[in-house]
Amino acid sequence: MAKQEKKQNDGAALLRADLKNGSIKRAYIFHGEETYLRDYYLEQLRKRLIDGPAEAFNYHRFDEKAFSIQALSDAVNALPVMSERSMIRVDDLDLGALNEEGREGLIAILEDLPDYVCLVLYYDIREYKLDRRQKKLCAAVEKNCTELSFPKQSQASLTEWCIRHFRSAGKTISPDLCGYLIFSVGGTMAALGPEIEKISAYATQEQITKQDIDAVTIPVLDAQVFDITDALSSKNFGGALSKLNTIFQMQQEPIPVLGAISSNLRRLYAAKVLSSAGKGSDELMKLCGLGDYPARKTMSAARGFSLEWCKKAVVLCSETDYQMKTSYDDPKRLVELLLLELSQEAER
Repeated sequence: MAKQEKKQNDGAALLRADLKNGSIKRAYIFHGEETYLRDYYLEQLRKRLIDGPAEAFNYHRFDEKAFSIQALSDAVNALPVMSERSMIRVDDLDLGALNEEGREGLIAILEDLPDYVCLVLYYDIREYKLDRRQKKLCAAVEKNCTELSFPKQSQASLTEWCIRHFRSAGKTISPDLCGYLIFSVGGTMAALGPEIEKISAYATQEQITKQDIDAVTIPVLDAQVFDITDALSSKNFGGALSKLNTIFQMQQEPIPVLGAISSNLRRLYAAKVLSSAGKGSDELMKLCGLGDYPARKTMSAARGFSLEWCKKAVVLCSETDYQMKTSYDDPKRLVELLLLELSQEAER
């Protein structure tokens, strides 16, 4: 249980406390899906440690190609210039790929980091994970590095964040519309930030409307797939097919499109089962890890389908996935045929 809690720590809160208390550690691990927070707090750490005329001498950064244990050791041993600390950043280090010599070298460095060094292992493209079979390396990393996790924020946190950012741009937005925006652009601060700027610049009135959002944002695939489901629930096969063609015109590949449709229909099936048992959107949020807006939208859409249709839809998606991976038929045509079959099932 303790290890699980460590993985889910609030990296932002931990680093804020270190910065406030002046207790910056010798080594940190930055990782997590919320790139906006990762980059923001990395920059706060950099400013605190090395911001100044001698920054170029005190900041050492390595990517996968430039990294070596010897280069890291040289950076660690380089005394800071006109500063109390130096900062070393290593991007996407694959700990599991280190050979025995590399592991032993890294362990030695971590066990003997000088007080003047702050080492940051920063994970962006590569997932941070430890190979538990490498017990000595795992022990050295966990003992000497402070792990900072930056996961996707909750719906409530993102809503408050959106409202504050719109307010700073002189605009106001309702919590419900925040939910719509969060769902439309993918639910990360990194994605929301630029969209808030565009919407604020586009809107002519202080109060943001749904029309303002729709005018300048391009919904992510999952959000577009919801429109297909809505059209099917209204027995509007033409509308569903039109939306699918729009998605394909945006250069989306058939396999991820089918994956998004399948995921949405599985959630729809779950919503129908919960609804039949007298449960609401809160239960769907827990079961499927959805935010408030998509959970309510899915529960509403489920009312337009029978339980049997939902079951059949999940089966048809699996059959289409199998055909796409085993036949020579055109993948786009297979997804179109899936929508036709779903529409026919809805009419029965």
